[in-house]
Amino acid sequence: MDKHVNLLRLLGLVAVAAMVAVGCGGGGGGGGGGSLAQGYDFSGQEYTVGSKEFTEQLVLGNITKLALEETGATVNDQIGLAGSDAVRTAMESGEIDMYWEYLGTGWVNILGETGNIPEPPYETVRDRDLEENNIRWLEPAPEENSYAIATNRETADAYGLSTLSDLESFIAENPDEASICVGSEFAVRDDGLPGLQETYGYEFPDIQRIQDGLVYDQVANGEGCNFGSVFTTDGRIANLDLVVLEDDQEFFPAFNGALTMRQEVFEENEQIADLFGEISPLLTTEEMQQLNLEVDVNGVPPEEVAETFLRDNGLIG
Repeated sequence: MDKHVNLLRLLGLVAVAAMVAVGCGGGGGGGGGGSLAQGYDFSGQEYTVGSKEFTEQLVLGNITKLALEETGATVNDQIGLAGSDAVRTAMESGEIDMYWEYLGTGWVNILGETGNIPEPPYETVRDRDLEENNIRWLEPAPEENSYAIATNRETADAYGLSTLSDLESFIAENPDEASICVGSEFAVRDDGLPGLQETYGYEFPDIQRIQDGLVYDQVANGEGCNFGSVFTTDGRIANLDLVVLEDDQEFFPAFNGALTMRQEVFEENEQIADLFGEISPLLTTEEMQQLNLEVDVNGVPPEEVAETFLRDNGLIG
């Protein structure tokens, strides 16, 4: 009888141990918690992740890095490179393996086109870049981080400004008030200030080039400029009560973000598309506004914002 009881106890302990092991072990190679990313085992893979230097790119770069690490991959950090040209060149030369790019940048800056992207935008850019440059675009996120022109609430209300077309008469009648602050890239891009002024048929008499991150406060306070180039997913737009002027002539192309990489990197592990196919749909415009706000307004480091996003969505343990 005692032997029978001891045997039952032993079997019970074995069952408990098995349950604990399942709960703590999980899928792939990246640590505890049974996260979604652990369903992928990228052990033995090594990647170098890059990004541009503005807030959203820093967040997206860290999301990519942490998600890959959760699968067991080794990840080298090149997050925060200066500008679109630099990060794209780094990927083409093999210095980095992947980074997040935007459809509009792909169409204008990389493929050398102008105007809106022919329908369907993603497939158009994806197929052209793959054919011409051997670069793979994964499925884009629903977030659209487009360029836009914003002004402060006081200026918008005082002059009845709601669209970019409204600026034509405003500039003609109020040249001393028509100052604009723009980031260094926006100042020279075909899909930036030069193309915008050509499309709408006016020129700002006072153009000031400053860091992208400084534009928001300058415009909100009316210090140095009443208008500025902004990114539509930036959380400071709502926080500072800025008014985004409607692009009524549809000058700006689609700017959905997508993870891009060299085709050879993709072919070595096509499951990367499956992993980020689960992450990208969560990155809506509203979600990116909140993530960017956490960095720019609340002062949370981008890597912490990325980690919280991944944990809250069950993507890492």
